[in-house]
Amino acid sequence: MSASRLRRVAVLVLEGAKPLDVGIPAQVFTTRASMPYEVRLCGAAPGLVSGGDGLSYHVAHGLEALAWADLVFIPGYRFPDREDPPRAVVEALVAAHGRGTRLAAISTGAFALAATGLLDGRRATTHWHYTRALAAKHPLVRVDENVLFVDEGRVLTSAGAASGIDLCLHILRGDLGVAASNHAARRLVAAPYRSGGQAQYVPRSVPEPLGERFAATREWVLHRLDEPLTLDVLASQAAVSPRTFSRRFVEETGYTPMQWVMRARIDMARELLERSERSVEQIATDVGLGTGANLRMHFQRILGTTPSEYRRTFTRGE
Repeated sequence: MSASRLRRVAVLVLEGAKPLDVGIPAQVFTTRASMPYEVRLCGAAPGLVSGGDGLSYHVAHGLEALAWADLVFIPGYRFPDREDPPRAVVEALVAAHGRGTRLAAISTGAFALAATGLLDGRRATTHWHYTRALAAKHPLVRVDENVLFVDEGRVLTSAGAASGIDLCLHILRGDLGVAASNHAARRLVAAPYRSGGQAQYVPRSVPEPLGERFAATREWVLHRLDEPLTLDVLASQAAVSPRTFSRRFVEETGYTPMQWVMRARIDMARELLERSERSVEQIATDVGLGTGANLRMHFQRILGTTPSEYRRTFTRGE
């Protein structure tokens, strides 16, 4: 997708809205020269909206902003399992979706999205504390509690508040490419999202700051993708046996070590295709895949497109 077109983002602030959930999309997509987005905060009506955790919000726009937007974020809010949002809100979300607008729920915002019926028969996630409540209240929704976010095309959901960052970076990658997403991640001091373009996978191929034994090993790998990287090499760097490394790596990331390395290589190739004029053969060498034919094969398998076509999506005009 070309970066030249201005994209319109509405953040729908409901009663009891959680401050972090509101702030994440507002900050990630904030209007700036490097980001072709315009952001509007809205509510069921313009004016003061009582939020959660002692904060309130003054929104300048009502539900007309949903008709204006290309992308609508629904931040989480307090007590989502008690009652649905006002009917006018639900109807406005359904109408926006019918016009082709993407709807993205952060945390318990999934309850508002589920109230529209648009999640029926689809996978979705929400904050871990509310996954059972979401499944009970909306039994037609296929609730997945083991992922950070779910992309079902024009309806997207994420887990707890911090996972909203992962969801926003995922959307940025689709709109503007890996380079823009990584730039935004650096600005936020967040881990870049490197899932290899597979929306159904948990985006964990970059080190988490805390709580993962092999985060340092993954960081080490990311700086050596052009080198031969085998299971034995990675296990040796982590100072454990290959068998132990494989088992615990899958537990931490959802990938085998070699699957993770391949996706990291493809992600690096994506960024080089976006921001450089290096040939496919040169990029294949840069990312440790050896030949252009090898890069093309894995690119097609993982992303469903070719390196040349991928590059054209970020160079052609609207």
